[in-house]
Amino acid sequence: MAEVEDKLKDYEIIREGEAEILQLKKNAVFFNPVQVHNRDMSIAVLRAFVGKRKEEHEALVNKRNKLHQENKRSETSVQNGEDASTSQLDEMDVVPEKDINQAQDEIEDLSTEATKTPSWKVTRELKPPVVLEALAASGLRSLRYACEVDGLGKVVALDIDKASIECCKRNIKFNGASATSKVEAHVADARVYMLTHPKEFDVVDIDPYGSPSVFLDSAVQAVADGGLLMCTATDMAVLCGTNGEVCYSKYGSYPTKGKYCHEMALRILLASIESHANRYKRYIVPVLSVFMDFYVRVFVRVFTSASEIKNTPLKLSYIYQCVGCDSFHLQCLGRTISKNSTVKHAPAIGPVVPQECSDCGKKFNVGGPIWSAPIHDQDWVVSTLAGVKSMKDRYPAYDKITSVLTTVSEELHDAPLFFSLHNIAGTVKCTSPSLVMFRSAVLNAGYRISSTHVNPLGVKSDAPWDVIWDIMRCWVKNHPIKEQPHDSPGTAILSKSPTLEVDFSRAVAALSKAQTKKVKRFLPNPERHWGPKVRAGRKITSKHVSLLGPEAINSILNGAVSHEDGNGAAPDKPAPEPEGIKDDEPSTKRQKTGDDEEANEP
Repeated sequence: MAEVEDKLKDYEIIREGEAEILQLKKNAVFFNPVQVHNRDMSIAVLRAFVGKRKEEHEALVNKRNKLHQENKRSETSVQNGEDASTSQLDEMDVVPEKDINQAQDEIEDLSTEATKTPSWKVTRELKPPVVLEALAASGLRSLRYACEVDGLGKVVALDIDKASIECCKRNIKFNGASATSKVEAHVADARVYMLTHPKEFDVVDIDPYGSPSVFLDSAVQAVADGGLLMCTATDMAVLCGTNGEVCYSKYGSYPTKGKYCHEMALRILLASIESHANRYKRYIVPVLSVFMDFYVRVFVRVFTSASEIKNTPLKLSYIYQCVGCDSFHLQCLGRTISKNSTVKHAPAIGPVVPQECSDCGKKFNVGGPIWSAPIHDQDWVVSTLAGVKSMKDRYPAYDKITSVLTTVSEELHDAPLFFSLHNIAGTVKCTSPSLVMFRSAVLNAGYRISSTHVNPLGVKSDAPWDVIWDIMRCWVKNHPIKEQPHDSPGTAILSKSPTLEVDFSRAVAALSKAQTKKVKRFLPNPERHWGPKVRAGRKITSKHVSLLGPEAINSILNGAVSHEDGNGAAPDKPAPEPEGIKDDEPSTKRQKTGDDEEANEP
């Protein structure tokens, strides 16, 4: 026992869900406890995928059985008709009994041959899904998949870092026979491994430190038909418009700046995955796309169809963002022309906006292309949420993922992007109406409106912008404001008379079901410094205080000093905090990565 304790003194045992890992106390192998939200959400969707996959297979078998029965009935009816015509011929000409017996024997032989291996029974047996985690690090995610998701087959964990795979193998053994029988770890470049194993994995999980762009091309080839691709992107500074040229080089889209930037990040990532898939006659169907904490995470199914990829331009759009007000407009890349029974694809007709904004008279910035089709499958979201609620005790981050899924289930799935109520009120320099009053005004005007999981103040609606600004004009009319500069966007908007008679009376659907039941939808972080962590292998110094916090920095630096002293005694004084940084005032300074990009990674 003493030997075991001596071996474990340099390790910390971390338990999450039903898995446990041994983590070195120094920053040798990357682990971020914040990603428990990510891992719980992935497990919830993976459980839904296993059930959905089984249902689809059963439906396919039933369809083939039904088709066989229909064919058998049609053959029987044809045979009865032939028997009737044969009886009429028999009355005219008698056939010898020997010939009749010979013919019957031949028919029986043919029927026996046909029933040896009927084609309708040749249905591939549904095998347990095989999962690939392309960037495993400590292996915690793979272990949780193997231990917590019923019905899974093999789980393959990859990492190019030898220390990470050694740690992963150690953790697999630490979790006992249930883990060792399912999880296997390999030192490999994930890109090469996925390219050399095309369509072999039912689930591929990519959760890199930073951008996933270099893994997308091989990932879409490694997923089996109908399989699930789960992808995380943490380079939010790039995806949200800070570095537009970098975003274009990595994802093929140029971002615009707006309050919707985090949803735009989701749509840029989806458009990039679709672009990579189309090169191999494949396309994606998003089932869930979420922004949580400091990253975006998408879950898409991958299918193969040369004809279906012709519809990709219908799912992509450019963005026209006004530089003066908050209005934005989408320009689809393609359109379809129906003539008789044929459908032809053609370029879209545009532009959808004039040179100057019709509301405030300012110019437009152009961004994109982004994914403008739905980013969620509502049936999947509802079934996933129901599954999470039925297994509450098995999700460490139950409150967080239920709040996100609840808000996602109430979103307008066919209304791309959103606007902020406070922002449009700020444009016209007035006090903001309450969200209930604004939603009521939109509903009373005959349009739909919903919240968004991305931003507590975000509003999604299918109402055109002239209706939105008419509502604000009527609001300002009842709540006068001070005179504004003549060249401001708000003055230009308010100078026009409203064409809509706005009704601010309380609408029945002004509150969502979750709001009516007082379900918590936007939760605060469970602790301070809940965000990105330092990349594995980097020496932790006082510069990382904004990521880890003063307490964590002090404990790490104190441990390093004690280790150097060799006597195990802690120093009399704690390591000094960086000048100007206090415990209750975390630094806003961002760390730079090796590529000179702002580090928003985990």
